[in-house]
Amino acid sequence: MTPHVVLWPIHDWPEMADTWRRAEELGFAGAWIYDHLAWRGHTPWDDAYTSLAAAAAITSRIRLGTLVTSANFRTPVPTAAAARTIDRISGGRLTLGIGAGGSAPTSDGDVLDREWTPRERADRFEEWVTQLDALLTGESVSVAGEYWSARGVTVSPGLVQRRPPFWIAAGGPRGMRLAARLGQGWVVGPETDQPEDEVRRMVERMAETCAAAGRDFASMPRLLLTGFTGEPWLASAAAYDDLAGRYSEIGITDVALHWPRPGTEWDADPAVVEAIAARARG
Repeated sequence: MTPHVVLWPIHDWPEMADTWRRAEELGFAGAWIYDHLAWRGHTPWDDAYTSLAAAAAITSRIRLGTLVTSANFRTPVPTAAAARTIDRISGGRLTLGIGAGGSAPTSDGDVLDREWTPRERADRFEEWVTQLDALLTGESVSVAGEYWSARGVTVSPGLVQRRPPFWIAAGGPRGMRLAARLGQGWVVGPETDQPEDEVRRMVERMAETCAAAGRDFASMPRLLLTGFTGEPWLASAAAYDDLAGRYSEIGITDVALHWPRPGTEWDADPAVVEAIAARARG
């Protein structure tokens, strides 16, 4: 199990810069940031892509990414341009976690003042990912969709990576088919009182979806986002090892943990975080 860390874009930059550097120094495989306009009423909540560009300039090894980029408020063309820029600044260390976006009033729901049906959200997400893939792989790209269109756009030249990998968050059939078609990784984030059972079922469905699409599921990274189920991932190194072992048996390859945030449910002993990060190095 490969450990990653989710950072909080809520502190002044000198402190945030130190946190990004510390995450790299500890040896985490990746450092991720949520992509929201607002999150649970917290102010300030800094922009994800701007934060990643700054982090790319002061780190040199750790992979950087969004967990996940939201199709709620980002349109494909400027998103592709921002991704190319971060990929170039970072020397090819960007991973794009991508999701359909949430509707909860504690994140972007009230800010956007717009609701989509599940069908509309799935339609928008598929069109968004398909267009982003085209923009980051082709030249003079023209796309005409129901939600977004563009003509003669050239973004991909200058990318360090052939195309930053897409790690797609998907729990339903359409999202899984999209992940099997265009994703290099898959993200799952259970929020139930029986997360292992849920993840087991989702892994089985994703494996079946990849098989139907002719994808090699075994070679696809499978990232578990933790922190919303009550499981004691950061209680101790032993607790982490126990949970990591159980989820590895289910089929999860990578795990995203939250950077300790004192006074919240994500508080943790920094020594435990350091011990867990050491697993990435060894």
